[in-house]
Amino acid sequence: MTLLITGLALWWAVHLTPAFTPALKTSMVARLGQSGWRGLFSLLTVAGIVLMVLGWRATAPAQVYAPLAPPKAAGAVMLVALVLFFSARVPTDIKRWLRHPQLTGVLLWALVHLAVNSEQRSLLLFGGLGLWALVEIIAIN
Repeated sequence: MTLLITGLALWWAVHLTPAFTPALKTSMVARLGQSGWRGLFSLLTVAGIVLMVLGWRATAPAQVYAPLAPPKAAGAVMLVALVLFFSARVPTDIKRWLRHPQLTGVLLWALVHLAVNSEQRSLLLFGGLGLWALVEIIAIN
């Protein structure tokens, strides 16, 4: 569980840095250059993902609540989440209706996974990433 929490904390720290501490990002870009900053950001993001995956696999599932939705129903909502996620990077009208389609897609993805997966590690992983997406949306507005 420690690896999972560490991975989530690293994800949060890396991704919230530009929104909450823009001066830190500016100083890092000045010191490392734009490519260096992006490389460090990417490296730390991948490290966070690896820690989350290892932590997920190392944590035994313990049921917390009864699943709220069947997996087949979640598939349709996941399709919407994926469309929202990828629409942020392609020319589409979705951005006219949603200010942050990618983060909204992550939040929807997390909620769907919480509805289907009801063990503690899911609550931590998907709840943590969903909460991050919500905080990020609020922070960058």
